[in-house]
Amino acid sequence: MSEEIERNLGEQPLVAVMARSGLKAQALVEASTEQLTHKMVTRACKGRRLTPKAKAKVCAALCAASGEAHKVSELFNY
Repeated sequence: MSEEIERNLGEQPLVAVMARSGLKAQALVEASTEQLTHKMVTRACKGRRLTPKAKAKVCAALCAASGEAHKVSELFNY
């Protein structure tokens, strides 16, 4: 009866947004005012399931690095 939660969800729309802006994981880590790590960004791009707080950190860092406004719902498809 135990249902496994799918943890690997494939490449996320975040990757396309970062590529369009010419950003790498390092740029997001540097732009973050919170404790965002390279590992969190890598997991976000690969589609590993993140907590809502971690997704918000990635979104805030992307907004700061790119100078554009983004919503969490447009960066992640889960």
